Amino acid sequence: MNIPEELSALSDPEYRQFQANLTPTVTIERMIGVRVPVLREFARKIHGTPEAEAFLRELPHKYYDENNLHAFLIEKEKLFDNCAKKVDNFLPFVDNWATCDMMRPKVFGKHLPELLPYIQRWLASGETYTVRYGIEMLMSFYLDEAFATEYPAWVAAVKSEEYYVNMMIAWYFATALAKQYEAALPYLLEHKLSVWVHNKTIQKAVESRRIAPKQKEYLRSLRRKG
Repeated sequence: MNIPEELSALSDPEYRQFQANLTPTVTIERMIGVRVPVLREFARKIHGTPEAEAFLRELPHKYYDENNLHAFLIEKEKLFDNCAKKVDNFLPFVDNWATCDMMRPKVFGKHLPELLPYIQRWLASGETYTVRYGIEMLMSFYLDEAFATEYPAWVAAVKSEEYYVNMMIAWYFATALAKQYEAALPYLLEHKLSVWVHNKTIQKAVESRRIAPKQKEYLRSLRRKG
């Protein structure tokens, strides 16, 4: 099986252009144009085959769609250790926000204590999409029953000039305001975030349907001037 050829047969030219517009860090020449549901189905079809296992070892990939397929194959891992190692191996090659955000293995939700050391290492990596992924995991799995007050402090401690890191920090705190309002609010009141992240957090929070109108009104009053 030649996976790039298989993906080319699934290409949608209109979607290729659409995705290129949404993902400016990837050139259109590196996009095949496979729609996400089709790519997920392809991952389901080949998962567990020798060809899929060989593909997971073949890094870096040439095409954006190959990276997304890689992410979807990793998501299907049922053993935590195997999944975490494969994520670890793959993250240095992730070069865009979409691939980063697509990869949310369900097995991680069943092993939250074991995942935390990985997250701490990802946050400290200094690599844009590895850091973003670490924040995403905290947002995805640790803002409900598994929440602890030190987790937003880990996110606030991330200092970066990278747009895609700062946007994820804002997304994290906006989600935290929806789920853990009392714990998240001090990060705005005490100006613990950069001005840009602070204001973007408020913008995303007031756009959320999960935050009460009175809370939104108060959050608007906390906007800062640069």
